[in-house]
Amino acid sequence: MKIQQQTVLLAGVLLLVGGQTLSGEDRTADIMEQNVRQLGAVGDGKADDTAAIQTAVNAGSGVVRLPKGTYRITKPILIELDKVGYTSICGDGVARIVMTGPGPALKFVGTHFKSADPADFAQNVWERQRMPLVDGLAIDGDHPEAVGIEATGTMELTLTRLHIRNTLHSIHLVGSNRNLILSDCHLYENRGAGIFYDNVSLHQSNIVGCHISYNRGGGIVSRAGNVRNIQITGCDLESNMGRDTPPTANVLIDCSGSAYGTGEVAITGCTIQHNNDSPDSANIRILGRSEPTAKLALIREGHVTITGNVLSDVKVNVHLRDCRGVVLTGNTFWMGFTHNLLIEDCSDIILGPNNFDRNPLYNYGNSLDARNSLVVRHCEDCTLTGLHVTNVWREPAGLLIEDCKRTNVTNCTILDCDNVGLLLKDVTNSRVSDCLIRDDRENAKSASLVVTGGQGNMIVHNLLGAAPRIAENTAHVAGNVQP
Repeated sequence: MKIQQQTVLLAGVLLLVGGQTLSGEDRTADIMEQNVRQLGAVGDGKADDTAAIQTAVNAGSGVVRLPKGTYRITKPILIELDKVGYTSICGDGVARIVMTGPGPALKFVGTHFKSADPADFAQNVWERQRMPLVDGLAIDGDHPEAVGIEATGTMELTLTRLHIRNTLHSIHLVGSNRNLILSDCHLYENRGAGIFYDNVSLHQSNIVGCHISYNRGGGIVSRAGNVRNIQITGCDLESNMGRDTPPTANVLIDCSGSAYGTGEVAITGCTIQHNNDSPDSANIRILGRSEPTAKLALIREGHVTITGNVLSDVKVNVHLRDCRGVVLTGNTFWMGFTHNLLIEDCSDIILGPNNFDRNPLYNYGNSLDARNSLVVRHCEDCTLTGLHVTNVWREPAGLLIEDCKRTNVTNCTILDCDNVGLLLKDVTNSRVSDCLIRDDRENAKSASLVVTGGQGNMIVHNLLGAAPRIAENTAHVAGNVQP
């Protein structure tokens, strides 16, 4: 009989710990990995589950798992990685945290405040802190100052399959972080930013396959700080602004006041849209640092690639100011209610083949109010090639290039635009060649190509719908074909 009782007891232990014989202390840790309710969490949306979840984190068991339920908390769950060690918080898609107090629902604190160079790492970062993980969890805010997740001093923070709603900011990045991955997340209807790089030092961050929508303070926002290597790929970014909020953008990079700025950015394969009735709204806005420094009179932010995106329905689809080294190619633009493209005080901008269209399929509501113009102003050393521009209305020109120098415009198609197809004002040492510029609308009176002011330009080998109007002594003109 005693032998049978021991066998049954052993089988129970094996069942409890998944086939491993553990001490009493280890069995307690295993219970915590499986279910925070074993530590007193109720998960009914009414009880205060803060202490139970914090206890699970502090135990250092590694996996803090929340089974199906709604877990109400009243203050941040603090994950001090060097104290508790490797930590993941998992909800399997069925658990929800409701933050009813101010601050972040989950606050990750690490001790890595150096670069991502292997030589800069203390051993304890690899042994206790690397890759903190939050997966399969919903976080809702129920306080005006509630935040979803905040992180500082982390290495390889990995956030996957999350739903964050009704907070101030969904993801708040402060201090210093390195090697962030955010994927397959829904950041929806928050009062501030979807992802906020808040004066942070952060290199290497990948944002992949996310829906980031209806965040009133912007979708992906970087302000000041020292930020490099932002990769935004395969995301849907929509309506991240409000009618009564300060101007922002679906992707906003604002380097004002920064000693280092933001650069090395790739925005690829995204749909980025809405809302045209928000003040000065933009899909992508990059504002470089214009104040002088000890070394340079002007620093322009850059090394940015914007390719393969669909952009529509805002005041300005892409706005670049004080930027350098930006490439835009292979994008589709429409419904830029003020501008499809506005480039100011920039240099070394490459505009490759992009489609700036007014598709009749989208002629509904107020879409006919969109002007869709392209403006390049106060810039130097830029190349525009292969642009396809149609139906810019109620603007001085389809493409206006003003007060620029060393600008190369080649192989562009500019069709059916009001007033002027291509207008050059006070442009110097620039070239326009091999372009097709016409307005074939009924009773059209638009000029194809106008040059006023400037000098040292070349206007050659273009096919024009009307004779060019080029001010005397502004350009060498040859080989253009017109009626």
